[in-house]
Amino acid sequence: MATPPIVPAGWYTDPAGRHEYRYWDGTDWKPEVSDGGVTTVDPLGPPPSAPRTTEPEPAIDSAGAAPAGGSAGPGGPTMAPRRRRKWAVPVVAIAAVVVLGFIAGLVIWAPWKSPPVLRPTGLVAGTSTTSSVAFRWAGPATGPPPDKYVILDDGKVVGSVPGSVTSYRGTGLDPATAYQYRVAAVRGGKRSALSPVLVVATSRPPVSAARLDGLWTVGVRIVQGASDLRGIPKSHSWDESWRFSPRCAAGPCAVRLTGHIGRLKFRTGLARAGTVYRGTATGDVFPCGSGSNGFPVRSTLRIRIHVKTAQVTGRTWSAGTWAGTMAISSPYTASGSFYCPGSHQTISLSASS
Repeated sequence: MATPPIVPAGWYTDPAGRHEYRYWDGTDWKPEVSDGGVTTVDPLGPPPSAPRTTEPEPAIDSAGAAPAGGSAGPGGPTMAPRRRRKWAVPVVAIAAVVVLGFIAGLVIWAPWKSPPVLRPTGLVAGTSTTSSVAFRWAGPATGPPPDKYVILDDGKVVGSVPGSVTSYRGTGLDPATAYQYRVAAVRGGKRSALSPVLVVATSRPPVSAARLDGLWTVGVRIVQGASDLRGIPKSHSWDESWRFSPRCAAGPCAVRLTGHIGRLKFRTGLARAGTVYRGTATGDVFPCGSGSNGFPVRSTLRIRIHVKTAQVTGRTWSAGTWAGTMAISSPYTASGSFYCPGSHQTISLSASS
């Protein structure tokens, strides 16, 4: 029979750092542990080849008596069965749950992966003026807000607003003109997909706000008094070229008119009242006689022009069509043995750009 070592039964630590409870069975040290009457094998494996340093255990007294709760037999000192430390398994389980929870948290939140930049939606037009438009949209339903929104008109960036703002007003626009807007969100230098297209238009100004300007081809037709004249077309109608020069830098105002009528080249000013322009001129429109027997007649021209429609020309709200009349009054005029009685002609005027 082997002689037991002097080291008492107790918990041992091997070089790998494992712990197990050993006792002497009369032949060798055993790693088995009795727990509640059921003998189980310690999961830490077999004992090392030689006894290791142990945690302090109660020593056997000089009389060979075992500590309280145990006995010393002929095979050597024995200890009362010790209960396994039941808290070891729960601690391991709790640690595993914590680790799994941490991993799950990483999977759910993934802080190294940025949320997508969502595109703006719900674009709705607001109020418009003759030179501006307004509209708004909805911010992202989830996730962080963008750093800013960029505004595109017909595919070109025309402005931006902070990410906390979800509306925009475009200014300096042409009147009565449609614009196609889209919006994109930007966060961290990344831009979202473009929003759907929103078509908005500036409002249409009144015709009275149109500017009368430029060179026009004017249709002239004598509607009264043609019988008093000689040398005019049988249709009593023809075209002339007139030019209007506004007296202001922008918008509607009085104009300077330069034109032809018959043989007369004239210049006159036309005062403006809403859509109507009026002015007078004098000169030899239709001469008395012809050839060597002809002589000039000093006639008076009263001109009235009414702007009928307007349109955008370039970026200017301009007159599109107009119509009017010219009344020509010629006094009795004589030269030598020739004379011409007084006469009056009414001429209709029309022009389109």
